Amino acid sequence: MIRSAALLAAALVFTSPAARAQTYPSRQITLIIPFAAGGSNDLVGRAIGKKLTEAWGQPVVVENRAGAGGLIGTSAVAAAPPDGYTLLLVSPTFSISPAIRKTMPFDTVKDFTPVAFIARGPLLITASNKLPVQSARELFALARSKPGQITFASAGLGSINQISTELIALSANVRFTHVPYKGGAPALNDLVGGHVDIFVSSLPQALELVRSGQAKALAVTSARRTALLPDVPTLEESGLSGVDLGSWWGIAGPAGMSGDVVNALNAEIGKMLTSPEFGTFLSNEGAEAEAMTPRQFGDMMRLETERWIKVAHEANISID
Repeated sequence: MIRSAALLAAALVFTSPAARAQTYPSRQITLIIPFAAGGSNDLVGRAIGKKLTEAWGQPVVVENRAGAGGLIGTSAVAAAPPDGYTLLLVSPTFSISPAIRKTMPFDTVKDFTPVAFIARGPLLITASNKLPVQSARELFALARSKPGQITFASAGLGSINQISTELIALSANVRFTHVPYKGGAPALNDLVGGHVDIFVSSLPQALELVRSGQAKALAVTSARRTALLPDVPTLEESGLSGVDLGSWWGIAGPAGMSGDVVNALNAEIGKMLTSPEFGTFLSNEGAEAEAMTPRQFGDMMRLETERWIKVAHEANISID
């Protein structure tokens, strides 16, 4: 009887969450990217998948499930078993969607487990060469003298380009007129052609146009200048305080994931963020690695969502 009890106790130890976490991962992990291949989300997700595969010796299969502004792929992860074998690459769209949609197929707080933050990068305020301004300070002054006459492009209704520009406009107490496009490429084409005045884009998207003189860089939206365009000031330096925003990436999973599995993933991703190779990759995307605990990452996403809800309400942004 005593021996049986001891064996039972040992079995319980070996099937405890901590013991199971020690065997994680024991099979293929699927990392879902809720956008099409080729963009920055895809590049960052595939870089993370490659590093995890190398570290753990288990395949990390990257799967693009695009559609409905990221909702299709994200919904698939929300419905997946919370065992750590189905993960989601999250980006600003994850926190913007609840702000611009009246109905959502999931709750971004209750239906997901924050796992690890990866990196963040600034947005770039670019202007057409035809617009008679050379800085963000001059842009805001011109906008105040011509309310609603300066146009801004976006990659579509509810995009990060639109909602970020509206946040900047609200903070500067100016009013721009929105011109939505079906993607960033046609928006940039019309910026270069002088058909639209400004575009708040990701850094890599507009970098070569700025370097080649086809468009003007007025400011970056981060707290610090970027090494890729060291002569371009921040919004703070341009007289607009309290606006720090940009692109970012992280990993989340379904709600209810084991804390041990989450911590194992967070620790392994944290290691790769210190890799010089990964740092170079991120710098080419205009971003910098940044480690967070799962709790810190969850808090950040909630604060981002609250900010975008406020902006969407004040700027009357809705896609439903």
